[in-house]
Amino acid sequence: MAYQISLLLLCLLFCASTMQAHKQSYMPKRTTPNFLPKFLSPKSKLMNTIDSCWRSNPNWVSNRNALADCAIGFGKDATGGKYGAIYVVTDPSDDAVNPKPGTLRYGVIQSEPLWIIFKGDMVLNLENELMVNSFKTIDGRGVKVEIANGPCITLEGVSHVIIHGISIHDCKPGKPGLVRSTQEHVGQREGSDGDGISVFASSNIWVDHCFLARCTDGLLDVIHASTGITISNNYFTQHDKVMLLGHRDGYTADKVMKITVVFNHFGPGLVQRMPRVRYGYAHVANNKYDEWLMYAIGGSSDPTILSEGNYFVASNDPNAKEVTKRESGEDWKDWKWRSSKDVFENGAYFVPSGWGSCAPLYTSNQLFTAARGSLVPILTADAGPLQCVSGKAC
Repeated sequence: MAYQISLLLLCLLFCASTMQAHKQSYMPKRTTPNFLPKFLSPKSKLMNTIDSCWRSNPNWVSNRNALADCAIGFGKDATGGKYGAIYVVTDPSDDAVNPKPGTLRYGVIQSEPLWIIFKGDMVLNLENELMVNSFKTIDGRGVKVEIANGPCITLEGVSHVIIHGISIHDCKPGKPGLVRSTQEHVGQREGSDGDGISVFASSNIWVDHCFLARCTDGLLDVIHASTGITISNNYFTQHDKVMLLGHRDGYTADKVMKITVVFNHFGPGLVQRMPRVRYGYAHVANNKYDEWLMYAIGGSSDPTILSEGNYFVASNDPNAKEVTKRESGEDWKDWKWRSSKDVFENGAYFVPSGWGSCAPLYTSNQLFTAARGSLVPILTADAGPLQCVSGKAC
């Protein structure tokens, strides 16, 4: 009997030590570098480096502008309304020329920095395109905000704008007419194209955790020498021409363009342009692609593209397996298009080109290191607007 008890104790000790070693081999270490996903708490899920910067704070409501410190990549310096007052949208109505206090348009045209939030859930059907002034944050956390079924958002000749946590869908072209862009200026507009978000000649822009779908033109277009932009944690779905980076072939001013596209989920029903790039530089990292009906990443006019740590799942169409598409003749073979740490599923494949380094050359402030592609389904699991509740980690 004593022999059996001793044997049982030895077995228990061996099993306990084995389980502990197994547990230690899979538990994340607290010394993990900040470019890898972190645990918010021992029982929390993995989050990407942007989300882990702010979502663990249950007091996010009283510290909203801390979000402005959490961008990565080329849009890292976008301050939005960080140094301004809180402005609360209480009225979903819209007047494109003489907006009333309490409306979204009244807030975004102000000259001083503002952090714009919403009193409650609302759907905004805009009278004409929303011209957002510099140093503004549109923050939809804690409520459900939609801009839909009319003209949507235009950033033209501005800087330091953050758009976070709103749904933008079914956008329509704006009509020609007067639209107020600042307190002092009302200008004649020719009519917007029907983009979800149009970024024109602007810099230091960050679009994060938004939902974009079913617009007349592009979901998110960046043109006319815009630069210093991060597009992150967004959910794109049900659209043809998703994201255009660069105005047109021949518009060489777009050579200054530097854009980071990271942690987005390109969902079902998308056809092309995720993104399509001209002239400039695009770092496309840690995005999840459910499918594409034509191609995922394309371009013309010799852009530089680094696809890093993405998760590509091709559709079942045997003619839509290639990730890449060049709008060009044979000269594209010199273009720098690279794939690193990407995952390719269901026959997806990437055609590289060019030679020499195509690293993004971030400043120390912008720098991050992409995770391996196999982690992307986890890192993008919360793409789109979050369901944040006051007093709880988001």
